[in-house]
Amino acid sequence: MGYLKAEEILPMEIIELIQQYVDGESIYIPRKSSHRQAWGTGTKIKQELVRRDRQIYEDYLAGSKTEELACKYYLSEKSIQRILRKMRKQ
Repeated sequence: MGYLKAEEILPMEIIELIQQYVDGESIYIPRKSSHRQAWGTGTKIKQELVRRDRQIYEDYLAGSKTEELACKYYLSEKSIQRILRKMRKQ
């Protein structure tokens, strides 16, 4: 996400209207809901997390304890437990 200068893209009337609410502050204007993408669509992070979770489950089935898995994968024990619960359901 980059920043755009308002005076380069918006009419002065709109800038003055916005200044009534925020003057000199940065604001975020969200995308239209019709243009939104699902989380992880533009990257491979979803696939990486699925692979990581499978590996955690395999390690658990091979005898690793949740404490060990938390240290190995740099996650909290609660996160490991949540992943194990999710993987058991699949």
